[in-house]
Amino acid sequence: MLTLIRTGTPLSEHDPPPRTYRIGHVDDHETVQLGFASLLSHSPDIILHSSAASVRDLESVASELDLVVLDVRLSDGSTVDENVAWLRERGLNVLVFTAADNATEVRAASRAGVLGIVRKSESRDVIVDAVREAALGNPVVTTDWAAALDSDPELAAAGLSPKEQEVLAHYASGDKSVAVAHRAGLSASTVAEYVRRIRHKYAMAGRPAATKVDLYKRAVEDGILPPPHS
Repeated sequence: MLTLIRTGTPLSEHDPPPRTYRIGHVDDHETVQLGFASLLSHSPDIILHSSAASVRDLESVASELDLVVLDVRLSDGSTVDENVAWLRERGLNVLVFTAADNATEVRAASRAGVLGIVRKSESRDVIVDAVREAALGNPVVTTDWAAALDSDPELAAAGLSPKEQEVLAHYASGDKSVAVAHRAGLSASTVAEYVRRIRHKYAMAGRPAATKVDLYKRAVEDGILPPPHS
Protein backbone atom coordinates (compact mmCIF):
# COMPACT_ATOMS: atom_id res chain seq x y z
CA MET A 1 0.00 0.00 0.00
CA LEU A 2 1.29 3.45 -0.94
CA THR A 3 0.82 6.45 1.33
CA LEU A 4 1.44 9.93 -0.05
CA ILE A 5 2.75 12.12 2.74
CA ARG A 6 4.66 15.22 1.58
CA THR A 7 5.92 16.32 4.98
CA GLY A 8 8.06 19.41 5.41
CA THR A 9 8.45 22.52 7.53
CA PRO A 10 6.29 25.42 6.28
CA LEU A 11 8.20 28.50 5.14
CA SER A 12 7.20 32.09 5.76
CA GLU A 13 6.22 34.16 2.74
CA HIS A 14 9.53 36.02 2.99
CA ASP A 15 11.76 32.93 2.90
CA PRO A 16 13.33 32.03 -0.45
CA PRO A 17 12.30 28.53 -1.47
CA PRO A 18 15.14 26.07 -0.77
CA ARG A 19 16.09 23.27 -3.09
CA THR A 20 13.93 20.35 -2.08
CA TYR A 21 14.49 16.60 -2.30
CA ARG A 22 11.58 14.20 -2.68
CA ILE A 23 11.99 10.98 -0.73
CA GLY A 24 10.23 7.65 -0.94
CA HIS A 25 10.42 5.39 2.11
CA VAL A 26 9.96 1.61 1.96
CA ASP A 27 9.42 -0.22 5.25
CA ASP A 28 6.67 -2.65 6.19
CA HIS A 29 6.38 -1.49 9.81
CA GLU A 30 3.97 1.40 10.32
CA THR A 31 5.75 2.57 13.47
CA VAL A 32 9.02 2.88 11.55
CA GLN A 33 7.26 4.81 8.78
CA LEU A 34 5.80 7.22 11.32
CA GLY A 35 9.13 7.64 13.09
CA PHE A 36 10.95 8.32 9.82
CA ALA A 37 8.34 10.91 8.86
CA SER A 38 8.89 12.62 12.20
CA LEU A 39 12.67 12.62 11.67
CA LEU A 40 12.32 14.51 8.40
CA SER A 41 9.53 16.84 9.45
CA HIS A 42 11.92 19.55 10.70
CA SER A 43 13.94 19.71 7.47
CA PRO A 44 12.24 22.04 4.96
CA ASP A 45 14.46 20.90 2.10
CA ILE A 46 13.58 17.21 2.49
CA ILE A 47 10.06 16.19 1.50
CA LEU A 48 8.86 12.73 2.47
CA HIS A 49 6.78 12.25 -0.64
CA SER A 50 5.49 8.73 -0.05
CA SER A 51 5.78 5.69 2.19
CA ALA A 52 5.19 2.10 1.13
CA ALA A 53 5.50 -1.45 2.40
CA SER A 54 6.95 -2.70 -0.91
CA VAL A 55 9.17 -1.17 -3.58
CA ARG A 56 6.62 -2.02 -6.25
CA ASP A 57 4.09 0.18 -4.48
CA LEU A 58 6.25 3.11 -5.64
CA GLU A 59 5.73 2.31 -9.33
CA SER A 60 3.24 5.14 -9.89
CA VAL A 61 5.41 7.81 -8.22
CA ALA A 62 8.93 6.65 -9.14
CA SER A 63 9.46 9.49 -11.60
CA GLU A 64 8.68 12.03 -8.86
CA LEU A 65 11.35 10.83 -6.41
CA ASP A 66 14.97 11.85 -5.89
CA LEU A 67 15.80 8.99 -3.51
CA VAL A 68 14.34 5.85 -1.98
CA VAL A 69 15.18 4.98 1.62
CA LEU A 70 14.87 1.20 1.91
CA ASP A 71 14.81 -1.38 4.68
CA VAL A 72 16.78 -4.53 3.83
CA ARG A 73 14.14 -6.97 5.04
CA LEU A 74 10.51 -6.80 3.91
CA SER A 75 7.67 -9.22 4.56
CA ASP A 76 6.70 -9.59 0.87
CA GLY A 77 9.39 -12.24 0.29
CA SER A 78 11.64 -9.95 -1.76
CA THR A 79 15.40 -9.72 -1.27
CA VAL A 80 17.36 -6.52 -0.86
CA ASP A 81 19.36 -7.03 -4.05
CA GLU A 82 16.15 -7.61 -6.04
CA ASN A 83 14.62 -4.46 -4.56
CA VAL A 84 17.67 -2.32 -5.21
CA ALA A 85 17.90 -3.61 -8.79
CA TRP A 86 14.20 -2.81 -9.37
CA LEU A 87 14.68 0.74 -8.09
CA ARG A 88 17.94 1.31 -9.98
CA GLU A 89 16.28 0.17 -13.22
CA ARG A 90 13.91 3.10 -12.74
CA GLY A 91 16.76 5.54 -12.27
CA LEU A 92 16.38 5.84 -8.51
CA ASN A 93 19.21 6.14 -6.02
CA VAL A 94 18.86 4.06 -2.87
CA LEU A 95 19.91 4.57 0.74
CA VAL A 96 19.52 1.59 3.06
CA PHE A 97 17.98 2.37 6.46
CA THR A 98 18.28 -0.67 8.67
CA ALA A 99 18.91 -2.15 12.08
CA ALA A 100 22.02 -3.67 10.41
CA ASP A 101 21.62 -6.90 12.37
CA ASN A 102 22.24 -9.22 9.42
CA ALA A 103 25.69 -8.86 7.85
CA THR A 104 24.76 -10.98 4.82
CA GLU A 105 21.86 -8.70 3.91
CA VAL A 106 23.96 -5.58 4.47
CA ARG A 107 26.68 -6.96 2.17
CA ALA A 108 24.06 -7.82 -0.45
CA ALA A 109 22.79 -4.24 -0.31
CA SER A 110 26.33 -2.90 -0.70
CA ARG A 111 26.99 -5.05 -3.75
CA ALA A 112 23.65 -4.10 -5.30
CA GLY A 113 24.69 -0.48 -5.75
CA VAL A 114 23.18 1.50 -2.87
CA LEU A 115 24.68 4.88 -2.01
CA GLY A 116 25.09 3.96 1.63
CA ILE A 117 23.83 2.19 4.72
CA VAL A 118 22.54 4.00 7.81
CA ARG A 119 21.47 2.43 11.08
CA LYS A 120 18.02 3.18 12.45
CA SER A 121 19.67 3.76 15.82
CA GLU A 122 21.68 6.76 14.57
CA SER A 123 20.85 10.28 15.72
CA ARG A 124 18.37 12.47 13.87
CA ASP A 125 21.17 14.68 12.53
CA VAL A 126 23.16 11.73 11.16
CA ILE A 127 20.10 10.24 9.45
CA VAL A 128 18.93 13.54 7.96
CA ASP A 129 22.43 14.38 6.70
CA ALA A 130 22.70 10.93 5.12
CA VAL A 131 19.35 11.33 3.37
CA ARG A 132 20.33 14.76 2.07
CA GLU A 133 23.70 13.55 0.74
CA ALA A 134 22.17 10.50 -0.93
CA ALA A 135 19.40 12.63 -2.47
CA LEU A 136 22.19 14.67 -4.08
CA GLY A 137 23.57 11.44 -5.53
CA ASN A 138 26.58 11.37 -3.21
CA PRO A 139 27.85 8.21 -1.49
CA VAL A 140 27.18 7.96 2.23
CA VAL A 141 30.12 5.98 3.56
CA THR A 142 29.56 4.88 7.15
CA THR A 143 31.42 2.42 9.36
CA ASP A 144 28.65 -0.15 8.77
CA TRP A 145 29.02 0.19 5.00
CA ALA A 146 32.81 -0.08 5.23
CA ALA A 147 32.64 -3.07 7.60
CA ALA A 148 30.24 -4.89 5.29
CA LEU A 149 32.64 -4.43 2.40
CA ASP A 150 35.72 -5.41 4.41
CA SER A 151 34.10 -8.71 5.36
CA ASP A 152 32.67 -9.47 1.91
CA PRO A 153 34.30 -12.59 0.44
CA GLU A 154 32.71 -11.88 -2.97
CA LEU A 155 34.43 -8.52 -3.46
CA ALA A 156 36.81 -9.25 -6.33
CA ALA A 157 40.13 -7.43 -6.53
CA ALA A 158 40.57 -5.14 -9.52
CA GLY A 159 44.35 -5.58 -9.62
CA LEU A 160 45.26 -1.91 -9.92
CA SER A 161 48.92 -1.00 -10.22
CA PRO A 162 50.43 1.42 -7.66
CA LYS A 163 50.29 4.26 -10.21
CA GLU A 164 46.67 3.46 -11.05
CA GLN A 165 45.86 3.54 -7.34
CA GLU A 166 47.56 6.94 -7.04
CA VAL A 167 45.60 8.34 -9.98
CA LEU A 168 42.36 6.87 -8.63
CA ALA A 169 42.96 8.37 -5.18
CA HIS A 170 43.34 11.88 -6.61
CA TYR A 171 40.64 11.60 -9.27
CA ALA A 172 38.01 9.99 -7.03
CA SER A 173 38.69 12.60 -4.33
CA GLY A 174 37.33 15.23 -6.70
CA ASP A 175 40.43 16.52 -8.49
CA LYS A 176 40.04 17.35 -12.17
CA SER A 177 42.29 15.62 -14.69
CA VAL A 178 44.68 18.60 -14.94
CA ALA A 179 45.17 18.64 -11.16
CA VAL A 180 45.65 14.86 -11.07
CA ALA A 181 48.24 15.16 -13.84
CA HIS A 182 50.17 17.77 -11.85
CA ARG A 183 50.09 15.72 -8.65
CA ALA A 184 51.00 12.43 -10.33
CA GLY A 185 53.61 13.85 -12.72
CA LEU A 186 51.66 12.82 -15.81
CA SER A 187 50.08 14.54 -18.79
CA ALA A 188 46.32 15.14 -18.79
CA SER A 189 45.90 12.71 -21.68
CA THR A 190 47.79 10.02 -19.76
CA VAL A 191 45.54 10.57 -16.75
CA ALA A 192 42.50 10.08 -19.00
CA GLU A 193 44.00 6.81 -20.22
CA TYR A 194 44.68 5.69 -16.64
CA VAL A 195 41.07 6.42 -15.68
CA ARG A 196 39.85 4.46 -18.70
CA ARG A 197 42.02 1.48 -17.70
CA ILE A 198 40.89 1.70 -14.07
CA ARG A 199 37.24 1.62 -15.13
CA HIS A 200 37.95 -1.33 -17.42
CA LYS A 201 39.65 -3.30 -14.64
CA TYR A 202 36.76 -2.72 -12.25
CA ALA A 203 34.28 -3.74 -14.95
CA MET A 204 36.25 -6.94 -15.58
CA ALA A 205 36.14 -7.65 -11.82
CA GLY A 206 32.35 -7.37 -11.90
CA ARG A 207 32.41 -4.03 -10.07
CA PRO A 208 31.52 -1.42 -12.72
CA ALA A 209 32.54 2.18 -12.08
CA ALA A 210 30.96 4.23 -14.85
CA THR A 211 30.72 7.46 -12.85
CA LYS A 212 33.05 9.41 -10.58
CA VAL A 213 30.84 8.50 -7.61
CA ASP A 214 31.28 4.82 -8.51
CA LEU A 215 35.05 5.30 -8.64
CA TYR A 216 34.98 6.93 -5.22
CA LYS A 217 33.03 3.97 -3.82
CA ARG A 218 35.49 1.49 -5.35
CA ALA A 219 38.43 3.44 -3.92
CA VAL A 220 36.88 3.28 -0.44
CA GLU A 221 36.00 -0.39 -0.85
CA ASP A 222 39.61 -1.22 -1.72
CA GLY A 223 41.17 0.92 1.00
CA ILE A 224 42.67 3.37 -1.50
CA LEU A 225 40.70 6.19 0.12
CA PRO A 226 39.51 6.27 3.74
CA PRO A 227 35.80 6.49 4.56
CA PRO A 228 34.71 10.06 5.35
CA HIS A 229 35.16 11.09 8.97
CA SER A 230 37.15 7.93 9.70
